[in-house]
Amino acid sequence: MTPVEIIFLIAYFATLAGLSFYGAHRYHTAWLYYRHKRNRPAPPPQVDGESLPHVTIQLPVFNERYVVRRLIDHVCRIRYPQHLLEIQVLDDSTDDTVEISRAAVDEWRARGVDIVHIHRTDRTGFKAGALQAGMLVSKGECIAVFDADFTPPPDFLEQTVPYFRDPGIGMVQARWDHINRDYSLLTQCQSILLDGHFILEHTARNRSGRFFNFNGTAGIWRRTCIEEAGGWQHDTLTEDLDLSYRAQLAGWRFVFLQDVLSPAEVPVEMNAFKTQQHRWAKGSIQVALKLLPRILKSDLPFKVKMEAFIHLTNNIAYVLMILLSFMLPFSLHVRVDHGWYQALLLDLPFFMGATVSVCTFYLASQREAGGSWAQRIFFLPFVLALGIGLAVNNAKATLEALFGQESPFVRTPKLAVEGKASKLPSNKKYRGGSNLLAYIEIFLGVYYTGTVIYCLAHGVWLALPFMLLFQFGFLYTGLMSRFQWSFTRRSSEATT
Repeated sequence: MTPVEIIFLIAYFATLAGLSFYGAHRYHTAWLYYRHKRNRPAPPPQVDGESLPHVTIQLPVFNERYVVRRLIDHVCRIRYPQHLLEIQVLDDSTDDTVEISRAAVDEWRARGVDIVHIHRTDRTGFKAGALQAGMLVSKGECIAVFDADFTPPPDFLEQTVPYFRDPGIGMVQARWDHINRDYSLLTQCQSILLDGHFILEHTARNRSGRFFNFNGTAGIWRRTCIEEAGGWQHDTLTEDLDLSYRAQLAGWRFVFLQDVLSPAEVPVEMNAFKTQQHRWAKGSIQVALKLLPRILKSDLPFKVKMEAFIHLTNNIAYVLMILLSFMLPFSLHVRVDHGWYQALLLDLPFFMGATVSVCTFYLASQREAGGSWAQRIFFLPFVLALGIGLAVNNAKATLEALFGQESPFVRTPKLAVEGKASKLPSNKKYRGGSNLLAYIEIFLGVYYTGTVIYCLAHGVWLALPFMLLFQFGFLYTGLMSRFQWSFTRRSSEATT
């Protein structure tokens, strides 16, 4: 074995070890969840009408012609004393969304709802800037936020506001539900990914005394908490994560209500999904660079610091995944070429930590989510493959953040797709950005097609399932990106 091959294998196993570190943390999160599962937030005391706080509901909107009316209608049906409720439509739109939302606001105001339409022509700060500007002219002691793709239930405030009777509570977050889970393979996989985040991660972190975050929507804040934490800031792409950590560092406590569901639409197109993932991945690393030094120097318990470190740096795993993607076939060839078939067993513990942990994690989340969870087991291999396929997109986002490359806040297009029977708008105006990284994903998919053929030719059956996951993940992500972009571009051009 040459020195180059030895160095290569050392780098390969170091990369696997890094992935195993983040993968194994999923086992720990699942363990925390089951350990604290029964530690539900104590039911808040009943609040009589005279002691209820004034609430402002903020609806940040930018070019949401297909869903803005649905959002406003659902929010205006939320039950709460009318004299204590204010609704702000924070509309930064540059298209006919302005007219649609203004007409809806006028209609509901005529019915007696205290709702205002605030249109900014200067989008400074993007969503964070709109929220901050709205808060400056709001009346509420508590401020709820809903993004355009949400359809909040009528009892949302009834289930969340009473927790603010505890003066130490700064934010209450509800769990996202998915109105278009069954639309496609992509929406099924996204729903499972989000269930894992909310059901296991949020519950485990919150009930075990660790920090967790507001998710930008379907939550309600105490106004004082926002102000004492420094307000909404737009120096990262995840203003919600940033404010959450600053607020908890200031001593405020949060509550996650696993059983309070707020339905929402997940992206139905690959490029829209990748745009959303890019923003979340880059934003979390930006928050890590901004706040981790302060967190690690604080007198917080070690468990809180460790969880914050893993939470905020978790997207570095995508950079490691890209390295692994290029090295894995070469590692396979080196050992097969030297007749070390048995040496492939050395990879097994690492893959158990890096990949099997993901299946275990999301299987647990689906069991806890209830419903037809047994039917969703079928989608777990596709969830794994999608996670692999996202590696190029999210590794780019992570590296941009690490090297300080600035980028604007790019919204995720919403198309009012609510189920299997829904159809995309025929005159669709919004689409995810053209992602040239799709060509790299397709190249990696072809690369792994060759590796699958290599495994079949040499009888390397132990590695074959993993190679198939990489092959499908990259080809699915890359080909869907290119196909959907070309299709929506032609559709858009045909209607202009």
